[in-house]
Parts: sequence; structure tokens; C-alpha cells
Amino acid sequence: MTVTAEAKLSPQVRMALLALLVGGIAAILDSTMVTLAVHTLTVELHSSTGTIQWVTTGFLLAMAVAIPVTGWAERRWGGKQAWMAALTLFVLASVLCAVAWNDLALIGFRVLQGFGAGLIFPLMQTLAVRAAGGRVSSRLMASVTLPIALGPILGPVFGGIILHWLSWRWLFLVNVPLIAVGLVLAWRFLPADRPGPAARRSRLDVTGLALLAPALAGILLGLSQLPGKGAAALVPLLAGVALLAAFIVRAARPGAGQPIVDIRLLRLRSLGSASAVLFTAGAAMYAAMFLLPLYFQQLRGDSVLEAGLLLIPQGVGALAARFVVGGLVDRYGARAVTIASFLLAAAATVPFALAGPGTNLWWLSAVLLVRGVGIGAVLIPPMSVAYRDIAPADIPHATMNTRIGQQVGASFGTAIVAVALQATLGTTSAGAFRGAFWCAIAITVLAIIPAIILPTNNPKTTRPESDPATRRQSDPAGRLESSPTARPESSPAARPDSRAAGVMVTKR
Repeated sequence: MTVTAEAKLSPQVRMALLALLVGGIAAILDSTMVTLAVHTLTVELHSSTGTIQWVTTGFLLAMAVAIPVTGWAERRWGGKQAWMAALTLFVLASVLCAVAWNDLALIGFRVLQGFGAGLIFPLMQTLAVRAAGGRVSSRLMASVTLPIALGPILGPVFGGIILHWLSWRWLFLVNVPLIAVGLVLAWRFLPADRPGPAARRSRLDVTGLALLAPALAGILLGLSQLPGKGAAALVPLLAGVALLAAFIVRAARPGAGQPIVDIRLLRLRSLGSASAVLFTAGAAMYAAMFLLPLYFQQLRGDSVLEAGLLLIPQGVGALAARFVVGGLVDRYGARAVTIASFLLAAAATVPFALAGPGTNLWWLSAVLLVRGVGIGAVLIPPMSVAYRDIAPADIPHATMNTRIGQQVGASFGTAIVAVALQATLGTTSAGAFRGAFWCAIAITVLAIIPAIILPTNNPKTTRPESDPATRRQSDPAGRLESSPTARPESSPAARPDSRAAGVMVTKR
């Protein structure tokens, strides 16, 4: 895998990215818009808050279960076919959610929708790297992470607008035109990569899936219930941790074959450090994002629509960061930019820890703009180095490792600040939010620790693309494979395999 200095993406790569982003933004917006509708759904469907909460919880659990399946699906049917199938599943589930007749039907359809979203996010990342021919640049990563960064920020805005003027059913129906456009673009611009007739059929690691899927579901369920149920939430959490430990032991042993997610690749410094940073980045991003709408609604008394509109400056800052962070990574390296981004996000959260019900909104809007720049930039540097030492055939496994880390980190950060907020609600409301925001700031500062071991990714040390060591050729199935003239990392002494570093790279 080649990490390149900042360069313009080719027209073919740009169109492939457009196809991926249209589908990806629909899924991420939907996952964040619905969180605002808990009260509305409770009233409209004559349900309870505890039951309706499963509309969100079931979606997140289904996403976690789907992540390990993406690598196998991409190998089995090809990335383009798997992507279009995931979009089709997502939009069909969206329509079913829109016509749900009661709370249980909506929860069931949201689980189906969450499974489709869980396929979409890792595939978007994998197919973007494949479309670029394995040449990973900060510009490419800025494009790929755009929906992930903007979704939690813009979702409340669009959700507030829809809930204010339209029926809650439009939260799901807005996906239909977006996904329709995404399917047309995918069919037209994503490269065909269906495995050829002579290609080996990929086998699904059923045992690994049976361990990892419920492990992730248990961990996320326990973290989501920790604020409300306390000790009772430890049961699924500890069960999930135990299953995850069993999966790690099984997948890490020599001669384990091809596990559902190859965690042995985490021994590579580039992927291991990037996955750790993405875990802490997820925690830092979502901790404050959980608190901000509550601050505006509960402490200041703003409506759902007003709270969404007040978060727009953060989205503008995150979008603006996309235009400058690539050049900064190429000039100063991934490590320095990641640390600076965390510090900027932490500093811009401090005013909320000092704010009260009457704090000036213009001041808070300016702070949110700065915070948006920090959180908008923090994902790109680790993503730009995550694939540096990854063989093309292992791109899906690298993607699943980073995606799992980010999603579990997001749930962890949200649970921590939710517990902190609930624990201090016995004081004043302003005091409760101050304590929770300080907790979010601490999480953001601590996120710097794994960033210290990130590779610098300095372009001066990057091999030029014309170097024979970076060339790739296609196998009969149409997939990218390493060329015979492998670079030094691909030698038996340096490339991770079952004999050297204990990481197997299988040829497909």
C-alpha cells in the first residue's frame, strides 16, 4: 500500500468517491436524525420512552453486527455488488420504517436498516481505497471521512427541520431519492470487481462471526444502558468483553487461517496506532456531540429546531477543515496534525464547561466553529496512515479494524459523559452540564496519548508512485495484488505473515 503526498485525484477516482459519498451521507444522516425524534415517536406511536429508545439502540447494535460481514461480502461478490446490495437493503428498510404501524414494527425495521448501514460505512472506506489503486492520500481520506464527520453535526439540523414542519415518517423517506441517486452513480462509476469464475470462493468464518458479532453487540448494548441501568448494564458489557477476548485468542493464534476480521494486522504500527487513535477520536467526538444538543434544549430551553440550527457553525468548521488538513498532514505529518486537532477541539469545548443558561450565543457560535475545525480534522491524519503497510488483499480487514475501533469508541465516550451528567443532576442543571463537559474535555485530552505513536507520514520519506516497488497488478479476479517486485516491507523479514510477525496475508 502506498501513502502519497497531496495530489489531485483523477476524474475516475473523483466520480467513484462521489458515488460512495452520496450513499454514505444518507446512512449517516439517518442514524443521527432519528435520535431527536424519541419524544415525537413516543407520542405518535403511543409507546413508552424505554421502548422507543430501542429504535436507536437496535440500529446501533445491528450496525455493529454487520461490520464483520463486510470483508467476506466484498471478497465473495465484489465490492461494487456488495455496495449496491447494501444501499438497496438500506433504502428498502427506510421505506418500511416510514410505513411502520406501531413501535415494535419500527424497531424491527430499524434493525434491518442498521444492518444495511453497518455494511455501508466499511465498504465506503474500502472501495475508496481500491478506486484510488491503493494510493492513500490525505485528500482521499478527507473525502471518505466527510459523511462520518458531518453526519453527527448536520443530522440534528435536518432532523429538527423535518420534525418541525413535516411528519416523523419523512426522517426515513428522505433517504429514498438520495439512495436512488447513489445507486445510479455506483452502477455508472464504481469499477467492476466481481470475482472471476476461476477465483476461489471466499468462505465465511462462521465461528469467528458467532463470537465477534455478539461481542460487539453486547459491549455497545452495555455502554448504551450504563447511564440508566447502572450495574444491570454490566451483564451484557462483561459478556461482550468475554466473547471479544475469546475471539481475539482464536483469531491471533498462529495458523488460524482467515478470520472474519484479521486482528493480527494490528501488530503493524501504522494500522495499530491509527485504530487506537480512531477509538479515542470516536470517544472525543461523540462525547461532546451528545452533550451539545442537550445543553441547548434542557439548559437554555431551545426547541429541537433551534438546537439544530445553533449547531450549524460546528458543521461549517468541520467542512472547512477538509480544505486545509491535507496540506497540513503533508507538511507537518499525521502525528503533529492529530495532536493539534485534539488540542483545538478540547480548547473549544472549555467555554461550554464554563457556560450557563444566559451565555452569549454569538460567542458560543464562534467557539463551535473552531471546535468544528478540530473534530473535522482529527479523523483524516490517522486514516491517511492506517493503510500504509497493508497489502491490497487485506484492505477490507484494515477497514473493519478501524471502523470497529471508532464505533466502540463513540459508544464509550457517550456512555462516560452520560453517566457523568446523570450523576451530577442532583445539583443544579448548569453544574451538571459543566461537570459533563469537563469530562468530555478530559476524554479529548487523553486521546492525545495514542496519537503520540502515530507514524509521521512525512511525504519526504514516501516512495514516488513511479517507483517499481509500488506498482500493482491485477489478478484474474480483477483485484489489486502486490507486484513481484515487492517493497522492503513485503519481504519475509518485514512483511507480516504467519512465519515472521504472526500476521497472515492470504492471497486470493
